[in-house]
Amino acid sequence: MKLIYIAQEAWEETYLKEKLAAAGWETEFRTASDAFTGDPEAEALSVFITTKLGAAEMDLFPKLKLITTRSTGFDHIDLAEAAKRGITVSTVPSYGINTVAEFAFALILALSRRITDAHNRITETGSFSQEGLRGFDLAGKTIGVVGTGNIGVHAIRIAKGFAMNVLAFDAFPKTGLDQELGFMYVPLTELLNRSDIVTLHVPYNEHTHHLVNKNNIHECKKGAYLINTARGAVVETEALVQALQDGTLAGAGLDVLEEEGDMQDEARLFSNPHPREEELKTVLENHYLIEHPRVIVTAHIAFDSQEAVERILDTTVENLVSFAQGEPKNAVAPQVALAGDFSRKQPI
Repeated sequence: MKLIYIAQEAWEETYLKEKLAAAGWETEFRTASDAFTGDPEAEALSVFITTKLGAAEMDLFPKLKLITTRSTGFDHIDLAEAAKRGITVSTVPSYGINTVAEFAFALILALSRRITDAHNRITETGSFSQEGLRGFDLAGKTIGVVGTGNIGVHAIRIAKGFAMNVLAFDAFPKTGLDQELGFMYVPLTELLNRSDIVTLHVPYNEHTHHLVNKNNIHECKKGAYLINTARGAVVETEALVQALQDGTLAGAGLDVLEEEGDMQDEARLFSNPHPREEELKTVLENHYLIEHPRVIVTAHIAFDSQEAVERILDTTVENLVSFAQGEPKNAVAPQVALAGDFSRKQPI
């Protein structure tokens, strides 16, 4: 069986080549630039979230039977189109349970203790002045965890370790979990009303698109902080900008931005003969967020620890082995995305 593996980094080939060969896969490793030259014999594709797969891309691989994405999230794949063609889509459901949750708290701590401000002052001016750098304790504060899949649950455990009060929202609350971990399930509006910090751990789909938006962001407790390590479009960018401007939010920690792909290729966006007004507006708003003194923006790296990436690759091999044996693992049913299963793990 032939596999086209679209690599993110060169070392992946070294790490995987023998494992895939032992599993019976003839593997062609490609980079993103030559990903879609097509192949009439390829039966499987291995991709990351930066590779979009719709009907046009699938047409290039007429014998395609499996798409294995090296991520928990699958919004970059047209599941309905894959199902129509009889293509199995598999994911990596739990590689980053601790990894992403830890990063969310890295953002929280950087904001609460003004770590980036203090660092920048020293590196830019050499001043060790403490003026304006007073932070706040996490102990005793209330954190609202949106989404109680594996990563959200780990975030709750970390928060309890900081002696925080924990509220949670999930479209599908898990019976007994609140009593086990010592938190309270509440409606989303109540969570926003009461939380000093709100952290998002939901997948991106049509039901979570702009989950935090112009209609509800001003329900946030005055001076709260918003943390997003999920997907950029879970938060309406315009609403976030407005909430920062009017003081509803004191700051934000963002590992993801709406239209972040356009941020990487602004030249293309602005030179497009028919640029989409909403895309342009969001990119400009993203620049406001990047330049805001109480907003920390990182480059979608919450998932990116060495251990997590190796877990991703190992699970991808398992997915390929099981598929070759006729017993697909970690397969996604097309209706999952359409049903808006908030209980799934937070995607990268």
